[in-house]
Amino acid sequence: MRAALAGNPNSGKTTLFNAITGRVERVGNWPGVTIEKKEGRIKKSINKINEDIIVVDLPGAYSMSPFTTEENITREFVKNENPDVIINIVDATNLSRSLFFTSQLLELDIPVVIALNKSDLAKKKETVIDIEKLSEKLGCQVVETVSTRSKNNGLDNLITAIVNAKGRKQAAPFDGTGVDMTDKSAVEAMDRKRYEFVKGIVEEVEERKVSSNRQTRQDMADRILAHKWLGIPFFALVMWAVFSISQVHIGPLLADIFVGWIDGFYAWAEVLLDGVSPVLKAILLDGIIGGVGAVVGFLPLIMVLFFLLALLEDCGYMARVAVVMDRFFKRIGLSGKSIIPMIIGTGCAIPGVMAARTIKNERQRRTTVMLTPFMPCGAKLPVIALFTGVFFDEAPWAGTTMYFMAICIIVVSALVISRITGEANSRSFFIMELPEYRVPSIKRAVISMFSQARAFIIKAGTIILLSNMAVQLMQTFNWKFQLDAEGTEGTSILAAIASPFAVLLIPLGFGAWQLAAASITGFIAKENVVGTLAVVYGITNFIDLEEFVLVSGSASVAGIMGLTSVAALSYLMFNLFTPPCFAAIGAMNSEMENKKWLWGAIAFQFGMGYTVSFLTYQIGTLLTTGAPGNGFLPGLAAVAAMIACTAYLVKKGNQKAAEKLALSA
Repeated sequence: MRAALAGNPNSGKTTLFNAITGRVERVGNWPGVTIEKKEGRIKKSINKINEDIIVVDLPGAYSMSPFTTEENITREFVKNENPDVIINIVDATNLSRSLFFTSQLLELDIPVVIALNKSDLAKKKETVIDIEKLSEKLGCQVVETVSTRSKNNGLDNLITAIVNAKGRKQAAPFDGTGVDMTDKSAVEAMDRKRYEFVKGIVEEVEERKVSSNRQTRQDMADRILAHKWLGIPFFALVMWAVFSISQVHIGPLLADIFVGWIDGFYAWAEVLLDGVSPVLKAILLDGIIGGVGAVVGFLPLIMVLFFLLALLEDCGYMARVAVVMDRFFKRIGLSGKSIIPMIIGTGCAIPGVMAARTIKNERQRRTTVMLTPFMPCGAKLPVIALFTGVFFDEAPWAGTTMYFMAICIIVVSALVISRITGEANSRSFFIMELPEYRVPSIKRAVISMFSQARAFIIKAGTIILLSNMAVQLMQTFNWKFQLDAEGTEGTSILAAIASPFAVLLIPLGFGAWQLAAASITGFIAKENVVGTLAVVYGITNFIDLEEFVLVSGSASVAGIMGLTSVAALSYLMFNLFTPPCFAAIGAMNSEMENKKWLWGAIAFQFGMGYTVSFLTYQIGTLLTTGAPGNGFLPGLAAVAAMIACTAYLVKKGNQKAAEKLALSA
């Protein structure tokens, strides 16, 4: 048996999907979190009938007339895949909005069961819904559910209703079929009639206590958190606190314990491999255990960070951040919805890029896809944590600054791209329901944290492991496959490949081939930057929060890399703001659906990362030493060429805009 789970965004659809299947899918307080359909079997603990039921979680939709890609996914599945039953998630706190979509689902000749979700919140608001009358009016069974509860949540009743509904003929209380969808006036007239139909039902079945003159605590909180000016410094304060807790206080304490285990395993493996071939020993100890261990050592810091971000999202605060940023995004030619993919991208750039499909305007969607990878994702956090700890004395402002630097780069980039495309004055509208503030669920935050940790470990055990093995082999041998017992630093395969790139990076403050090699492997997976640095410098781990001392020597990590604080900041920005990993580039290709935009995006991202890194190093060096850094003139020429190319494209874009204006006139 196959059931489709359909409902409005923010109705608790994915939370209910997780509750009945035992899956762990991302849950958020905004549209675009569910970006493609997901499948799962109903777990046996609530399936008392022993019917094999597969549930398909569809993206949130407000209407069967699709305006976004995700709504189109829902429409196409429901109409073409012929599920046995449709489970329609209806928000009990906003019945009138939800039932518009319900009335359309009831016209498809597929049995519908309504899960009246968030019924506990409706009762807290003193809203009474007559379930029997609602079921009678709609012609389908209605079941009250509370998907956030573990007991008395109504899910077993919902499963029974789903099984009983299979094969039943579904009548439509409102018939909206037969309308010519190409006739805009006819569609609008039908929608008005549908709204009136829904309004009539709500008036009959719902009794709502309204206190319009009383300002609630929610309203008072929004006057600060969602204020157009106060909201931004408050967001900065929140992010500083998050990084302070995860990167300075709790995170390092847990990392000390975790790294102790890694060191113990390294020592045990070293004894075990005594007498083994030096090449094999180097690959296993330095390439695999050392390289992967250096990355995994940051796992506790990342887990604490994701736990705190999950709490912020679950309590409803992150939705306010989207509202605060909306007014600024409109001014730079983006949609207010653009902030949603970027916030999602702080976890991973791939779902962030895919979430941009909720944006209707093609140019704004492609621009958002291009700019979302600038946000520091989970893969970049080990790089941030490493350089924050080594060069900036674990200061929480360093990590926080990277996020706000990303926002500044996105703003500048969006302005440039809007000029290049000749659509600088395009308007957009952003409508999003703000969820109520609530006490965040520790359980959901823990589940989210372990889900992110699992993905991190899987990547460390596959992509990063293979990359570090390859790096170790290339560092051990030269092109003639000759072995140098002391490590062929100048003639190794890795040095030969990375050295030409290192020359290009001299104006940025890090012209060593080891650092260039780490940046190159970072395009496979950004965590590889840390792993490769561990391999090429022979560092078993970077997590020694007392002195950051090498296990095998007395030189500090900062000293062995040979970077000043300014050069380290430049290197950090280069790795954060150049093109993302190959997987994210693949997602960009899929969402842009245009090769010119894709290659233009990659070139723009590289140019932006190079320029920001150059300015950081040269200006920082000038301020600290009184003279510009090495390679100033060649670097300036390269940056000037990039800016000139961009200016030419902007000029062409302005001409295109003028032609459009003249044509319309």
